[in-house]
Amino acid sequence: ARHPLTPTHPPQLNCLMWSLRTASTRLAARAPAFALPFSSRSTTFPFTPRHARHPCSVDGAEATCALRQQIAGNLRPSTAITQRSKVTAAAASAAAQAAPSTGAMVKEYSSYANATDIKVTHNKFTLDVDFDSKIITGVAQITAKAEVEDVRQLVLDTRDLEISDVSTDGKSLKHAFGESSTALGTKLTIDLPEALQAGDYTEIRITFRTSPKASALQWLEPAQTAGGTHPYLFSQCQAIHARSFVPCQDTPSVKSTYEAGVRVPKPLTALMSAVPVGEPVTDGDNTVFSFKQEVAIPSYLLALAVGELEARQVGPLSRVWSEPSVVGAAEYEFANTDRYLQTAIEVAGPYAWGTYDLLILPPSFPYGGMENPCLTFVTPTLLAGDRSLDRVVCHEIAHSWTGNLVSCATWEHFWLNEGWTMFLERKIISRIEGKAAFYFGASQGATSLVDAVRAFGEDHPYTRLVPDLSAGDDPDDCFSRIPYEKGFYFLFYLQELVGGDEPFEAFMRQYFKDFANANVSSEQFREYFLTHFKDVPAVRNIDWDTWYYAPGLPPVKNSYDSSLGRQAEDLARRWHTADLMGLGSDGPKDVSAKDIKGWGAEQVTYFLDKLTELRGMTPMHPRTTAALGSLYAFTASKNAEIRSAYYRLALLAGDEAVFPAVASFLKEQGRMKYLRPLYKALSGSGSRGSKLAKDVFLEARSSYHPIAAKMTAADLKVDFNE
Repeated sequence: ARHPLTPTHPPQLNCLMWSLRTASTRLAARAPAFALPFSSRSTTFPFTPRHARHPCSVDGAEATCALRQQIAGNLRPSTAITQRSKVTAAAASAAAQAAPSTGAMVKEYSSYANATDIKVTHNKFTLDVDFDSKIITGVAQITAKAEVEDVRQLVLDTRDLEISDVSTDGKSLKHAFGESSTALGTKLTIDLPEALQAGDYTEIRITFRTSPKASALQWLEPAQTAGGTHPYLFSQCQAIHARSFVPCQDTPSVKSTYEAGVRVPKPLTALMSAVPVGEPVTDGDNTVFSFKQEVAIPSYLLALAVGELEARQVGPLSRVWSEPSVVGAAEYEFANTDRYLQTAIEVAGPYAWGTYDLLILPPSFPYGGMENPCLTFVTPTLLAGDRSLDRVVCHEIAHSWTGNLVSCATWEHFWLNEGWTMFLERKIISRIEGKAAFYFGASQGATSLVDAVRAFGEDHPYTRLVPDLSAGDDPDDCFSRIPYEKGFYFLFYLQELVGGDEPFEAFMRQYFKDFANANVSSEQFREYFLTHFKDVPAVRNIDWDTWYYAPGLPPVKNSYDSSLGRQAEDLARRWHTADLMGLGSDGPKDVSAKDIKGWGAEQVTYFLDKLTELRGMTPMHPRTTAALGSLYAFTASKNAEIRSAYYRLALLAGDEAVFPAVASFLKEQGRMKYLRPLYKALSGSGSRGSKLAKDVFLEARSSYHPIAAKMTAADLKVDFNE
């Protein structure tokens, strides 16, 4: 018997749903193309509905199904193409009984949307990008399905959006902005023309304009790009910034497909988190690009980039995109992409997204990578010239299963995205480099977890695996390594509890399969896990509440094979004891540059992080950090991870000699992984450091992404609008 939380429907209902979709597809194939109203010279794009494999198929051979044949043969066109198709009471009842408890049933504190009543299932966007005004003008044609009886309103999330028209079938609909907050934006309530019953569909057309200050969008002047000739635009919608880009139900619990037409000025190229459709179409001085995403995604995975872009093929499913002056370096740096992708498929199962492209963004991109489906966004700080940092791609590829395919129910359950992604990333790397690499990554993660907990404070509520956002907290405020590494720590603990790699990896693949295209809460995960491993006595003793809701470090200490990390740990202890009291030292006896010869960037970074951890109570003396930096040439490194780790150690020691290099590093890139800890360390390194931190931030903040600028301003206690 299948577990009751498994996201499936009875075979009869699956057949009914497939038959309705099949009939609709046949009719829609005859429907006229839709027009994108960019200008009098509209460009048309044929609409191709999604196709589904028959639910009774076995090994590709469709089983006999009398119900399917009867319904597909008898369905009338007028029924198939209606905008609001109704299901029978019996079918609705069966669906309600069979459907899994989805993430939508979990209380959502980060969205105004009434997603438990009505859900958006498809979006059709037309977007016109204007660099002069830094505004996107658009139309969102939303298809939504009623989840309950008597639905009379559709509530969407917005932030700084101008709504000029809301209509259905050409008739204007009453709509109004309502409740508003700095963190959550503004509620948009739309009165439906008639009450919907469970299973009914409606289509709403919304005309909107973004604000130049939209938090999801960063507009770059030509001088801020690598080429220096053309402007650039990119989006970052995670966590709740899609609402500043398009009107939407901005919650992970709502997944929808989308298609889009994007008009941009020549000679720029548009890319989205979707598969390109057809060839670009010329429209005067502009070009229109078309896209389609046939796998349902949450709003935070909507992505757009526009710039002078060029692509190079790096695998059968993969291209790397970037500005022309960077694309050669990017092609070299990410040459292993297909190897990582194929290994991920071996570990996790089939790849659902069709293509896997990479876009190397300008330096202001605030993250290491963003797992936008079909088009991962990547920071240029990974371009080390030696492929030493390309493993970030393993993390973003892993998201194709963990986060994108199986998504957290709300942002309180974010660990189910990132903890699983860290786990799968390390599984991928271990398949390529051996089990020792898995344990080494786990050891690094444990060190960064300690550091993150220490930064917040052990009793801080944001150090919980499942934080409480019920007060309307901005999910960005609790962003840290906690969901990543505490989540991984928990999953590794569970793996060892049930017998190790083999049984847990089988569970992992089944979990991905059963919850594909669905949402999961922490409570759902607990029930699913316990059911799967019901015959393993050890699982009865798991203290789930402490793991989920207690702040601080995990309640159980994991043990990892430390063979790869032992050299780094030993060297860190030698430097630590050489300056135990923080009075100054030239370093341990018999140290030399050969100490780290042959080490990868991960080992060097681990050495520096471990040394920083050991100096948590008493910082090193500046003389000692200067000797260390000179001996191992850290001050001359081009590797951003090594530079950041060394600068932080030196700043905690109060080493003012690194101030100029730190200031330069903070101005040349905008990745929050580096910005936030370095600004904090610089600010805490004395009065001169505190003043320099604020001066550098005020000078550089206009080049940072709005999310990074906001978070760093809060860290420095600087007025964001100053």
